[in-house]
Amino acid sequence: MKKILNKNFIVKRVFPVIGGALLGYAYYYFIGCTNGRCAITSNPYLSTVYGGLLGLLIALPTKKKEKKDERTRTDYEGH
Repeated sequence: MKKILNKNFIVKRVFPVIGGALLGYAYYYFIGCTNGRCAITSNPYLSTVYGGLLGLLIALPTKKKEKKDERTRTDYEGH
């Protein structure tokens, strides 16, 4: 049985989410809205969650391009 929390999974999936959450909080702390009118940046919890979700979007696997097979159909026909 494969371990779900192996090193590759942590590096490629968990670290980007944590990094996004930290950047979301940093955005609130350094740039955030002080008057309370900004929906995301006026609340540290929302900006942290929003940053984590953006990190998750970056970490999600994408569809890989298929490698083109250099052999042609005639190679299989014995020519």
